[in-house]
Amino acid sequence: MKTTTLPFTYKEKKTSTSREDIIHFYDEATSDYSFWSKDLNMHFGYFRWSVTNPFRRDSMLNEMNRQIYKRLKLLKGKKVVADLGCGMGGTMRYFLKKNARLSMIGVTLSPFQVNEGNKLLTNHKGVILQENYCDTSIASESMDGVVGIESLCHSGHNKESLREGYRILKKGGAFVIGDAFLKKEPSRLCFGSSLSYKNLCKGWSLDGLGVIDTVKKDLEDIGFSKVTIEDVSLRVAPSVLHVPFAIVGFLVKQLFEHKRVKPQSWNNLKASFYALLSGLHMKDFGYYIITAIK
Repeated sequence: MKTTTLPFTYKEKKTSTSREDIIHFYDEATSDYSFWSKDLNMHFGYFRWSVTNPFRRDSMLNEMNRQIYKRLKLLKGKKVVADLGCGMGGTMRYFLKKNARLSMIGVTLSPFQVNEGNKLLTNHKGVILQENYCDTSIASESMDGVVGIESLCHSGHNKESLREGYRILKKGGAFVIGDAFLKKEPSRLCFGSSLSYKNLCKGWSLDGLGVIDTVKKDLEDIGFSKVTIEDVSLRVAPSVLHVPFAIVGFLVKQLFEHKRVKPQSWNNLKASFYALLSGLHMKDFGYYIITAIK
């Protein structure tokens, strides 16, 4: 890997045993995402008329990356951005190709993602660390921007993960989150929403989804000076509609190649199906982009 100077001190951190299911999920299921995205974007997409092709999934997935990057509002000059829950570094590679003066630090619990993701970052000014994004070794107030795309849900969008984003961010920097959220407390979900939510969390090893109003209040309580909430559910919907076709295509491919579908792959496929069902309950679920300025 190309040598890069980054403003953090690395130290080994032990993850709690409660995160073992998350590690297992990503170690086992990451390879499945190559079928979802050739760029290994482990998230949904963002549709724009005349800009993205609704039949080409990666065009929408990379547009989501662009939308998140745009909201960082990075000024000219050398900048450093952290990706909390970076997966295989798909978003990192998009950002780094877009801005030659940018450096990035990614954080994931998965050893597989660390090893394989860093290989893909060869000759890029980025590195992936095996750390818990609620408690990183990144120096305080060292990041010009922080992002979390469909990753903070693994901790239930808890206050610890939001507080860590605040800690490592410089004054005036932006913490941009793209994810699905609940519109009401889980106890108030209808039967169909509750069933979808339960199976979604089980299949993707999620602690849960945050309630959007609660997450906004948490960010403000932590100290962010301005929090902007954008409901982009309809922009995300076209990529979510790819889910049933992707599931069928993946299964056909596995059968054609005489490969056994791993248990975690089944869980991943079932969770993807319930994500589609959740999207149909728009009174209970929504997809939001949150921009919090320190």
